[in-house]
Amino acid sequence: MQHENPHFEFLGLGFNPATILVLLVTAVIVFLIAFISTRNMKLKPTGMQNFMEWVMDFVKGIIGNNMDWKTGGKFHVLGITLIMFIFVANMLGLPLSVQVNGELWWKSPTADPTITMTLAVMILVLTNYYGVKQRGFKNYFRGFGQPMAFLFPIKIIEEFANTLTLGLRLYGNIFAGEILLGLLAGLGTKWAGLGFVAAFIPALLWQGFSIFVGSIQAFIFVMLTMVYMSHKVSDDH
Repeated sequence: MQHENPHFEFLGLGFNPATILVLLVTAVIVFLIAFISTRNMKLKPTGMQNFMEWVMDFVKGIIGNNMDWKTGGKFHVLGITLIMFIFVANMLGLPLSVQVNGELWWKSPTADPTITMTLAVMILVLTNYYGVKQRGFKNYFRGFGQPMAFLFPIKIIEEFANTLTLGLRLYGNIFAGEILLGLLAGLGTKWAGLGFVAAFIPALLWQGFSIFVGSIQAFIFVMLTMVYMSHKVSDDH
């Protein structure tokens, strides 16, 4: 389980090329799913088109549980993109991990806190941007001091707490799952074949559980995004 992350620097900034690689793979997979699902649209959907329409209806339901469609409809594409991207990202590290010369070159991108916190900060920026756009600058920031002015610093802290928990929740669940799979894989290489027998069933069960956890975490991320968005863009929150 001991490994290093590949690293290079550009213009004084450090980058992990493995993370860049799996992010690109995730984006390509999501694009291909969307492209294949919509290239031959039929009135009676089948196959991938049926799957995509299910995803669209599922995300529409999440939005509808938090705000009216007139307000939340504009965030439909955001929700679809997030749930597909995060789900695929969560799944990439489950089948295998690849190490080259002690460096880890393949894992789920969401097992990297930099990625999950970047997603969370993106949501922080978007929710506040749309809050100002929908309600106006003055009206929006007046809400931080309601119902009492002394709550303003508490609400500022809440903004950062929500961002922190949104990113770390996703990272912690995916990272922990991959760590345990790595431990089970290590067990499978020991004890002259007996380790493989001992590790196979637990690894198989944990793979299935990790798929469930990865799916739930994608759902939770999108659901909380829409909860935060509804609090920003609706005057009644």
